[in-house]
Amino acid sequence: MSGPATETRFVVAIDGPAAAGKGTIAKAVAKHFGFAYLDTGLLYRAVGARALLGENPVEAARNMETGFLNAPNLRSAEVANKASEVAALPDVRSALFDFQRHFAQRSGGAVLDGRDIGTAICPDAEVKLFITATPQTRAKRRFEELKQSGTKIDYQTVLKDVKARDARDMSRKDAPLVAAEDARVIDTTALDIGQSIEKAIAFIRAAQNANL
Repeated sequence: MSGPATETRFVVAIDGPAAAGKGTIAKAVAKHFGFAYLDTGLLYRAVGARALLGENPVEAARNMETGFLNAPNLRSAEVANKASEVAALPDVRSALFDFQRHFAQRSGGAVLDGRDIGTAICPDAEVKLFITATPQTRAKRRFEELKQSGTKIDYQTVLKDVKARDARDMSRKDAPLVAAEDARVIDTTALDIGQSIEKAIAFIRAAQNANL
């Protein structure tokens, strides 16, 4: 049974590499506790999608609107790769920081998932989770996801893309992908999604009880 929504600020920061399961976990956690949810990766995908159409990525980030997150092509591999590229631009990241931080301050609790929530966006979050899995496991998941959507692509190409994105995200100068020092790590390689969600809920519930 879902826990009641709190009327005070309570931020859950969920980070991790692509296809580790953080989005699914974040949405389930938000629903369970009655928290608002923001997939911050969609912000960068929205910027990436507009950049592919010729718009300056910095301007696209500065003019971000929630409606941009509903564009139908944001889950494509092309947009995903472009999103990783624009996310490495300091001016793009700076333009989107205020958007994310404002979302996190809402009463009733908020869950944000991305690459640098616990380290840069919400370093004082009440709960920080880092969701990960091996590159091979994540590539397999993404491959199956793309195949079901009708995208024709082979596993080795997906694996290469996953490793390339990891390298870009981890090596960028501004807010690289890394687990916060006080983050709880959940490795989903050998876990099904239900087990992963249960672990996340347990960590959050423990933090809530500690704050009582």
